Amino acid sequence: MSWQHDTMMNPPIEELVRRADESKFKLVTLGATRARQINSYFGQLDGGLGQLVPPQVTSVARKPLSIAFEEIAADKIVPVDPPTPEELAEMEAAEAAAAADAAALEAEQDGDAG
Repeated sequence: MSWQHDTMMNPPIEELVRRADESKFKLVTLGATRARQINSYFGQLDGGLGQLVPPQVTSVARKPLSIAFEEIAADKIVPVDPPTPEELAEMEAAEAAAAADAAALEAEQDGDAG
């Protein structure tokens, strides 16, 4: 007979995997990325910079990965699918157009100044 036993992890890993589109890889990547951001945020507090997003949940956990998992369980952090090749091409074209516009504006300003 099999039964569900309590785990030491809260929130349970099964719930976290379900929130990460049933992918353990996405869960690990999402949790590690957010944990790095949380760790950097706490590191910046001493310098007063505060450029990163603070933890999105109230947690008694002091470890960044535990906080990140709690954020995932609370649907504060959700996985994002990577862009398709078509979307990548559109983004690259937009970046190239913006760079060309910036170069033209700079050349125009240099011409007016000279």
